[in-house]
Amino acid sequence: MVRSRMKKQWLYRIGLYLLVLFIILETILPFAWLFISSITRNEELIMTPKRWIPEQPTWDRYNSILFGKEISFRGASLTGPAKMFQKSLVNSLLIAGSVTALSLFFGTLAAYAYARLRFRFKNALLMLAIGVQMLPPIAIIIPLYLLLRDLQMSNAFINLILIYCSITVTYVIWIMAGFFTTLPRELEESARIDGCSRLGALFRVLLPISLPGLVATGILSFLTIWNEFLLALVFVNDGTAKTISLAIGEFSTQFSVDYGMMSAGGVIISIPPILLALLFQKYIVAGLTNGAVKG
Repeated sequence: MVRSRMKKQWLYRIGLYLLVLFIILETILPFAWLFISSITRNEELIMTPKRWIPEQPTWDRYNSILFGKEISFRGASLTGPAKMFQKSLVNSLLIAGSVTALSLFFGTLAAYAYARLRFRFKNALLMLAIGVQMLPPIAIIIPLYLLLRDLQMSNAFINLILIYCSITVTYVIWIMAGFFTTLPRELEESARIDGCSRLGALFRVLLPISLPGLVATGILSFLTIWNEFLLALVFVNDGTAKTISLAIGEFSTQFSVDYGMMSAGGVIISIPPILLALLFQKYIVAGLTNGAVKG
């Protein structure tokens, strides 16, 4: 009986370890192949069978993207697309950062109102805000396009910020309202007795307690905008506001596609999310687990 139970425990552990190993490999191998493709010459990329380790690795693609080194692919210069990639990287950082900051500010205020104030149609409006998250982006492209056209808003940079804020702010409201609802009212009541206004109690008492939730929500909002492609493709018509997801497509010429440059661009744009996850790992885990328990 004891031996049978121990055998089942060992089989369970072995199965669990194999499952974890499979998940790790499934996560790491695609990124590893992306990096290998970025340092492999084009001649080796099309060879069969494929090689995991390139014979002559090259860093020319990274030098071109980051430092403007001239590079060509099948007779076409890729220096222009590389410079466009640099500008698009800055655009994406500015757009994603601005959207995250604005969404956190206005979304947190709205979430506090839903959690603490009493007003008509509160639940209906909250459900409407949550329901917006269920709409696929393709369903709102035409109404948004017609709205911006009628408002004569031609600045693609500002248009993207407004559109992205309308998407992410509802997510912030959804998450932060759950956090504020579970916090005891006695905390802010004590602060108001000591002379704080309602907003003062929010910023001085509730927000420091909700910091893990704020960080987790902000990072997820940032990553949503950082990876967005469809809306940027529709609403950006020139290079002034082109985002990083669009810039990768510039590495295709009229007759061919340089998958090596695309891979190098993919490695570079994956660095900010990885850094955010590593720097704020503690807050992300705490925020998501607290939200799961409190929700």
